[in-house]
Amino acid sequence: METNQNRTQEVNQRMLVLEMLLTENAYSHVIVRDVLNKYNYLSQQEKAFIKRLYEGTLERQIELDYVIDLYSKVKTNKMKKPIRAIMRMGVYQILYMDAVPDAAACNEAVKLAQKKGFAALKGFVNGVLRNIARSKADIVYTSMSVRYSMPQWIVDLWTAQLGADTAETVLAGLLKEQPVTIRFRDVSRSTGIDMGTAVSAVHKALSAQGGTMERHPYLPYAYRVSGTDDLTRLPYYGNGAFVVQDVSSMLAVEAIGIADYVGRMGLNGRRNKARVLDLCAAPGGKSMLAADLLEKCGVGYEILSRDVSANKVGLMQENFDRCGLKNITAGVGDAVQMDETLVGMVDIVIADVPCSGLGVLGKKRDIKYRVSPDTIAAVTVLQKQILATAVSYLKLGGRLLFSTCTVNRDENEKNFRWLRDEMGLTPMSLEHTLPEQLHADTVRDGYIQLLPGVHDADGFFISVFEAVT
Repeated sequence: METNQNRTQEVNQRMLVLEMLLTENAYSHVIVRDVLNKYNYLSQQEKAFIKRLYEGTLERQIELDYVIDLYSKVKTNKMKKPIRAIMRMGVYQILYMDAVPDAAACNEAVKLAQKKGFAALKGFVNGVLRNIARSKADIVYTSMSVRYSMPQWIVDLWTAQLGADTAETVLAGLLKEQPVTIRFRDVSRSTGIDMGTAVSAVHKALSAQGGTMERHPYLPYAYRVSGTDDLTRLPYYGNGAFVVQDVSSMLAVEAIGIADYVGRMGLNGRRNKARVLDLCAAPGGKSMLAADLLEKCGVGYEILSRDVSANKVGLMQENFDRCGLKNITAGVGDAVQMDETLVGMVDIVIADVPCSGLGVLGKKRDIKYRVSPDTIAAVTVLQKQILATAVSYLKLGGRLLFSTCTVNRDENEKNFRWLRDEMGLTPMSLEHTLPEQLHADTVRDGYIQLLPGVHDADGFFISVFEAVT
């Protein structure tokens, strides 16, 4: 019988990363997830190496190509794809992985070239990489695009919209380590697990495997986790005591002011149900937090969580079931298409609409190479279609959460003004629903733009409206 030890020895980690980099038509975070699941028998250290080398090489691609082109007569855009990927991997290790000796990075790159059928180029690979290793302290970066490995048009966009200093802060923030954030559920009545007990158990388990967990400064139930690649193995995960959710997503739900809404609308007991519609719900974190907040209010509720992807709907339902949430229904639905049965019937509509994703480039590193000004123009049309449908569902006095995971005024502030001026909704001040650390002038006006590097969160736009007329 094949042992885990034997299987581990058969895995060439750098070759695995090379194949990951050469994989087309798949998103980087999906590639990482699938590979780490497949090779789950590898040690924590081995999996961390694979993840770091793959994500770092992808994230720093513009910078790596710039450095290679400084020292290579054959420019990166003229290289065969495997050689280009091997060179990028080698340079990333030389520049950013101190635990890997420069000589090892060069030698392993040569071996990869031979194994991929490019033995004739081993001298070229070795020569260029060793030259870079000798000269790395002398490399001069000519622009923010190269220094932060960001397409020039995004640098220009943020410089124009945010100013040069803030744009640079955001660019630097995206390159920092991005810990996973989890939310502990303060709903012991439904889970049977005290939140303090779950926090203590998870912290102890992480410490035992060399990981860390620390409280997030914005919310009392949010914690940052690092040093583990499989959260499902942590204590109480299977019991639904915690869920994976970025703090920006949590803040968006908090901004709605669910407890305030329940009080204002006179909802009480279990008979007078609040209805919530989450239009683009996957992966379901906002729906689950809304459910937990309503549960704490002690009122009856019904949450309809919809997404256009049947596969994502199935995954959402698995999470809902794991967390024991009986009053949420996950279903397939196109957010653009009107559901006549819900017109004017919904208390709270959550519209976290599709966007360019510029706020999460630190986690989904390939987005910056996929998105373009043309794709943004197309997505803004889709956003308005979804938002117009969302508005039609609101009952009098109902609330709309409009949010995105991007940093772009055309997708965010422009749509905010459209909802206010053209759709007749009233922005709701977020002063009493967001943490004091986040209070800024725009919070009074009904929205906030979270910025990586400036705030301790993803780039996220949050706004809340009321249907008062």
